[in-house]
Amino acid sequence: MSKALTPEQRIRQARKLIDEASEIPRPSSMGWDFFSYTAQVKDKLKKAFELVKLIQHSPSTDPEIKREAKELIDSLPEIEKGILKPS
Repeated sequence: MSKALTPEQRIRQARKLIDEASEIPRPSSMGWDFFSYTAQVKDKLKKAFELVKLIQHSPSTDPEIKREAKELIDSLPEIEKGILKPS
């Protein structure tokens, strides 16, 4: 069984997933390729959310880490819009 991640590691991993989502190459057409692109981006962002969603409810976590996790969660919709906006 793998070792549980600390809250700091979870936040770091979530930021890495967000960076990976922004680096997915945008397709030139707006057909099925764009649908697949959108699904890949949303999947990466969902994984990032899943990593940090329970940090703010943990009683033993430092308040600064909880605040950082909440800010990350609150920024995800804007990040998604920024990545998926038409160019």
